[in-house]
Amino acid sequence: MIQTINQQNAIEFARSEFNHPEWDEPIICRVEVDLPGWLSQLAGGRDWEVYSEEEEEHCISFAMRQGSKLAPKLAEVTLYHNGYALVDVEGKSLFDGSLTAGTSDCAHLTYYHADSGEQIMLN
Repeated sequence: MIQTINQQNAIEFARSEFNHPEWDEPIICRVEVDLPGWLSQLAGGRDWEVYSEEEEEHCISFAMRQGSKLAPKLAEVTLYHNGYALVDVEGKSLFDGSLTAGTSDCAHLTYYHADSGEQIMLN
């Protein structure tokens, strides 16, 4: 009898863990990144500037430079639409990970309902 009750409780718990209709709504995640500030944190120095960008289906890449135009320090920042990012400075990887994990004070995430455009406030 006790085993049957425990099994029923386990089944109800499993159902409640996976039955969240509000999780079925389409959500848009918007990532805003202060690229010059973030590169200053990652690579040091100041005065980073974006000098070109290229958008593809799944990501957007920014070519950046710091210093004089004759001998600048070069960087490439690739931001994927799923919140993943790659940062290379002078051919060396400085960041390879998720911005959605709160890895930078220079990146801010905002969530919206896809249907209404209404912002979702997280606790």
